[in-house]
Amino acid sequence: MDPRYRIRIARRDELQALTEIERLAARRFEEYGLADLFSRIVTPPDILREREQAGCVWAAADGEDRPVGFVIATTIDGAAHIDALDVHTEHGRRGIGAALVETVCDWARSTGFRAVTLSTLRSIPWNAPFYAKLGFRVLEENELTELLRELLEYEASIGLPMDDRVLMRREL
Repeated sequence: MDPRYRIRIARRDELQALTEIERLAARRFEEYGLADLFSRIVTPPDILREREQAGCVWAAADGEDRPVGFVIATTIDGAAHIDALDVHTEHGRRGIGAALVETVCDWARSTGFRAVTLSTLRSIPWNAPFYAKLGFRVLEENELTELLRELLEYEASIGLPMDDRVLMRREL
């Protein structure tokens, strides 16, 4: 990661800024016709506060300690799960996203989890191909647990494009 940035636990007073980063990051999906959808589907404030209280929201901060990206972790079926990962478009391509993923993997490992999961889009370069480079693999249909299937059902209910949606897993 670019040394001008650092990863740290997010602070409560930054949660609104993280929501704005999530909305702004949606612009990257314009060429795929998904920018409007992703700008409306942001992490609900109560979930963001709950995850922050649990110590499972990390921010990437710039040299002035302002958040420019973040990751939210939770647990599903005994594995850590990356619930959201966004980097402000002006700070992209500097290794911030990868550093945020590694932060969750380090946390998961130290907490005793054996894997990290996430859901993403298969064909968008900074989605599944990016995660594959970080050691994640696409789960086959027969590997999906009931809770992972419920996650996909929820994602379908909020309008995510399920024909390109995949669940991925990285063993730790």
